[in-house]
Amino acid sequence: MLMRTDPFRDLDRLAQQLMGPGTWSKPSAMPMDAYREGDDYVVAFDLPGLTADAIDIDVERNMLTVKAERRPVAKADDVQMELSERPLGAFSRQIVLADTLDTEHIHADYDAGVLTLRIPIAERAKPRKISVGVGSGRKEISG
Repeated sequence: MLMRTDPFRDLDRLAQQLMGPGTWSKPSAMPMDAYREGDDYVVAFDLPGLTADAIDIDVERNMLTVKAERRPVAKADDVQMELSERPLGAFSRQIVLADTLDTEHIHADYDAGVLTLRIPIAERAKPRKISVGVGSGRKEISG
């Protein structure tokens, strides 16, 4: 259901770990899981610490784009930061979806820091039975 198109994804992930989080001009990727559950294809993204209005989901043809942004929290003047490990900036992920998915009926839910997208499998892609007729009445012509 999901078509992998980026052969350098693991190399990019390693480079991001070594070079730090993404910036607003160069977003970092977000971890995800993808699996089939019944008649739905499910994609779950880890986006902890965000509000639902900070997440943007777009579908154009069969390209799914998920973007999110975590901005710095406003602090009082007398606050002195001792440690800051939570990544700030923009996060983005693009996925090429198979033609067998119904992109018109995607359902998105954000709970406990996980964005879950449920994409129905198109009716034309579901298995179906084809009955076989007996005695179709064919006649052979000999000449």
